[in-house]
Amino acid sequence: MNDKKAKCIVSLDRELMGMILDGARNLYPRESMLILRGKKSKDAVKITDLLVPPLANYGRGYTVFQLHRLPIDFSIVGTMHSHPSGSLNPSTVDLNHFMGSVLMIAAYPFADENSIAVYARDGERVALQLTET
Repeated sequence: MNDKKAKCIVSLDRELMGMILDGARNLYPRESMLILRGKKSKDAVKITDLLVPPLANYGRGYTVFQLHRLPIDFSIVGTMHSHPSGSLNPSTVDLNHFMGSVLMIAAYPFADENSIAVYARDGERVALQLTET
């Protein structure tokens, strides 16, 4: 019997999605990185805020920031970074540096919701639901 648990649904306001895509476009061809804040329940993650990691270094193919510079914040639900290459798939490095419950990837050309994918800790893609405020 396969009792694999159903994946959660991630909700994100369209305005926040626009900010994510704008930031990725502005840093292109370098990677962008954001910390995702929100609320997590048993089967849902609601992203409510975006934080810029302090003193992050954005490069071609990487983003680096020091975890010890982040405040203790129990509302952090995951991270977002861009893939200037256009791939929506997480790399092994992405999965090995997972933080929180979800990993969001925004891929070039950063055009719309089709340029964003969200993954659970095990690397499986989860549903993204866009909301309106």
